[in-house]
Amino acid sequence: MMDGIAIEAKLSAMVARLSAARAAVGDVIIGQSEVIEQSMAAILSGGHALLTGVPGLGKTRLVETLGVVLGLSTRRVQFTPDLMPSDILGSEVLDEGPEGRRFRFIPGPIFTELLMADEINRASPRTQSALLQAMAEGSVAIAGENRPVPSPFHVLATQNPIEQEGTYPLPEAQLDRFLLDIRIDYPSAADERAMLILTTGVEEPKPLSLLTAADLLEAQILVRAMPIASKVVDGILALVRGARPESPAWPELRTALAWGPGPRAAQALMLASRARALLDGRFSPSLDDVAALALPALRHRMALNFSARAEGAELDSMIARLAARL
Repeated sequence: MMDGIAIEAKLSAMVARLSAARAAVGDVIIGQSEVIEQSMAAILSGGHALLTGVPGLGKTRLVETLGVVLGLSTRRVQFTPDLMPSDILGSEVLDEGPEGRRFRFIPGPIFTELLMADEINRASPRTQSALLQAMAEGSVAIAGENRPVPSPFHVLATQNPIEQEGTYPLPEAQLDRFLLDIRIDYPSAADERAMLILTTGVEEPKPLSLLTAADLLEAQILVRAMPIASKVVDGILALVRGARPESPAWPELRTALAWGPGPRAAQALMLASRARALLDGRFSPSLDDVAALALPALRHRMALNFSARAEGAELDSMIARLAARL
């Protein structure tokens, strides 16, 4: 157990390294500062993230850049309706050699440190669920044997919100395994202009490797060791508990919500708020961190009922209204 002085010294050293890593990602991914911040916060928290946005906004490039900058081995799987669980997990093959026949395991792409699950909602539920055990437990059961995935292990999955034909929406149990649901919007005019100039020249900027997997594991330990004020913990509980139909923050929620966030939402906010503070050079999170992460931490852990949707209610607006009460 580290004492306060040791933690502060390690945090000071880590802040400089994370600041350089964040800047390196920003040199390649123009604009989208909130998306970069939230993606790095999810990884620093030891969790997984769902990236939702229309095609062409740089989701694949973001994941590849994060993998290089953070020094992680990266694999990409394009999810399609005919993808099978063994295509992700791996399979056993029968080899015949001098010693006779024996089974040999060929690991799938899930055995990496950073997995990009591209358009995850295009695969069948059976294939989607192949990720669930690895995301939750850090291992997969294949041929009766539990095989651990590398450490660290993170899944960044993408979704296209426009075309839903032929897709399979992720079940609530798997959505809850994603620490954050990050929405990617169109860039500003200035950012898009800079992106256009930067990416259509002779040479495009290449990401620099600034950290290693061991550095990331150390940062994840430090995030959990960061102190957090009682008022911030109370704010997280008030936000999460106030978003449930059984104990709504205001009466209208009782008739608008179908279901609300569970305790895992509070855990996600606790960790991600610490990670966001560390990325910002602070050694303890504030209520502003909680409010800033309310949307990505809660939007996939609660839902409006049919009546509220028919009346045009928007879940993000309700969560923002809850966060404004902190």
